[in-house]
Amino acid sequence: MPTPPPAILLMLAPFAPSFSRRVWRHALVLVAGALLAPGRRTVAAALRAVGLAQARRFERYHRVLSRARWSGLAVGRVLLGLLVAAFVPEGPLVVGVDETLERRRGAKIAAKGIYRDAVRSSHSHFVKASGLRWVCLMLLVPIPWAARVWALPFLTALAPSERHDRERGLRHKTLVDWARQLLRVVRRWWPDRQIVAVADSTYAALELLAACRAWPNPVTVITRLRLDAALYAPAPPRRPGQKGRPRLKGQRLPTLAAVAAARSTTRTSLTVADWYGAGERVVEVASDTAVWYHTGLPPAPLRWLLIRDPRGHFSTQALLCTEPDLAPAQVLAWFVRRWQLEVTFEEARRHLGVETQRQWSELAIRRTTPALLGLFSLVALFAHRRRIGSAGAVRQAAWYPKRRATFADALALLRRELWAQAISCTSPRGADMVKVPRSLVAHLTESLCYAA
Repeated sequence: MPTPPPAILLMLAPFAPSFSRRVWRHALVLVAGALLAPGRRTVAAALRAVGLAQARRFERYHRVLSRARWSGLAVGRVLLGLLVAAFVPEGPLVVGVDETLERRRGAKIAAKGIYRDAVRSSHSHFVKASGLRWVCLMLLVPIPWAARVWALPFLTALAPSERHDRERGLRHKTLVDWARQLLRVVRRWWPDRQIVAVADSTYAALELLAACRAWPNPVTVITRLRLDAALYAPAPPRRPGQKGRPRLKGQRLPTLAAVAAARSTTRTSLTVADWYGAGERVVEVASDTAVWYHTGLPPAPLRWLLIRDPRGHFSTQALLCTEPDLAPAQVLAWFVRRWQLEVTFEEARRHLGVETQRQWSELAIRRTTPALLGLFSLVALFAHRRRIGSAGAVRQAAWYPKRRATFADALALLRRELWAQAISCTSPRGADMVKVPRSLVAHLTESLCYAA
């Protein structure tokens, strides 16, 4: 059975207690195969990539995903601990929340549904697709050797369709419910660190904001806010001897659309250091505090921000933050990190084969996509430990000068480590090991390390 290099074994060692000894040996092979395999990320492709195409007990590797007893939550907790220790040993943990659609068809894909395909749709063109919807939490951290923020997945959950839950008599949980549950798990893992959750308008729900504020150690939520949201002044203090229930809100305030259109609105120019990965950007910001309230739902004290582009490249936007004391510049700096979530989903599809797996078992389906997304974080962690920036491992071309490492370079570095450990091919009987010459190793490394 092939064994990964010592450097990779050392990185993966903290995950070993989450598996039995036998399952762990097979899981290591699948990890190495998934990193080396080009094209589809199936179990068969992983076995071929590590030279086990003739392994007689191949079903044991399938059972790692479909039958073996191990907890994805335990693995996610270990992965988050490694990422925090490497990239954010102190300070707030900025966590991105987003969902993605894995396009899958077939009668045996029980949890699939029909959803809007955000990648193929636009404001004027609606595209729907059959697939599985995943809610993912990613740690948004600056990567020194990449000189930009990366979104590193560590916890992913399948959100089954409403039809799937109705047919099985289960209570259907919305995306907001899944986000609240996953954030609650992270808060239990890290009770003493400040956690900031950054999300898009899908998660701008009063139920989620109220739940995050009600926890003993609240989670700060930053998301978009509707321009016509009903905002109120804080409730006035109760008078001595006043009867009745305490008031939840004060007087109604003008909508943000009216505030944006008013000439009397005071705006401040802010320079955002990294505006959606495009460098510095100067924007005009107006900000204040208010209470967002809707009948029958808990009120949410917040700080709102109105963002206007002086050059008129985008329309006025509004953000909310459940921590009213935070400075507008800090709120905006954290929110623009959210775009890296979409970059990670795209990189995972291009380089790690997300959407190419073909499991039918419900347990294997629930495990494979989170595992592939977790590989993204493992690749970044390995490159960080090997100091990819100082090692000169950035691929260059005459027509594409590149100064900073990308995920493709980090993945190529890890693949080189796997190839360089005396690549071996197993004979049909599994007894003879043939060493590949170093020249062939170099050629295979150059051609395969950057293969998608």
